[in-house]
Amino acid sequence: MKILVFVKQVPDTDDVKLDPKTGNIMREGVPSTINPLDANAIEAAIQLKEKHGGTIAAISMGPPQAEDALKKALALGCDEAYLLCDRALGGADTRATAYALAKAAEKIGDYDLLLFGRHAIDGDTAQTGPATASFLDVPQITLAASIAVEDGWVICDRVLENTVQKVKAKLPAAVTVTADINTPRYATPLNIMKALKKPRTIWSSADLNCDPNQIGQIGSPSSTKKIFEPPKRNTDTKYFTGNPEDMAVAFVDMLAAEHLV
Repeated sequence: MKILVFVKQVPDTDDVKLDPKTGNIMREGVPSTINPLDANAIEAAIQLKEKHGGTIAAISMGPPQAEDALKKALALGCDEAYLLCDRALGGADTRATAYALAKAAEKIGDYDLLLFGRHAIDGDTAQTGPATASFLDVPQITLAASIAVEDGWVICDRVLENTVQKVKAKLPAAVTVTADINTPRYATPLNIMKALKKPRTIWSSADLNCDPNQIGQIGSPSSTKKIFEPPKRNTDTKYFTGNPEDMAVAFVDMLAAEHLV
């Protein structure tokens, strides 16, 4: 079985800044890490490989420093890594990103399963996985909280608000996973050393034979018209002491004074 797992490097902090001209996240000087839900996708891929055999290729799109996320993927257990790195790919929205990722999957070829984290914590759109599946014209399962492969089918549980759906799709297929699917393992020192010898490939948009009109900002039908930071408000914390009855009365009096009740 050949699994492609897609990972993204995201800011390792809540204190992110936005470029007021482009609307993109300013990543310079900000520590980065692998997107947490993509780590769940990697773990799911590793567990499937341990059960069924095969290989795992990690794919990411981003600037040169995004290779750090791929190095971690290799240390966790992926067999090879591909970085899509080209200024022409920069500023892509989810559609343009999915197009480039689909072109990479086509170039690698012979895949059985594509795994994505449900969403990236820096964008939170949950669109890239489904859009990539659409470009590749393969069936997709989203919000997977479990995953199994049997007789050429991928079978998943989708935990929704009021129900659990059991869904299956014929391979090749794409699956986006939630954090409930597993607990990602840590990379061992030995596997970190082994990762240094695993193959890593860097592809440009030309290597992928991308249509220039479908990548980067040119190929992005959505754009950010205006960005702003929410106003910061100073809040005072009031603590109540005493027995429960006295604290309840004081709390209600405070709400009344603030015209909240």
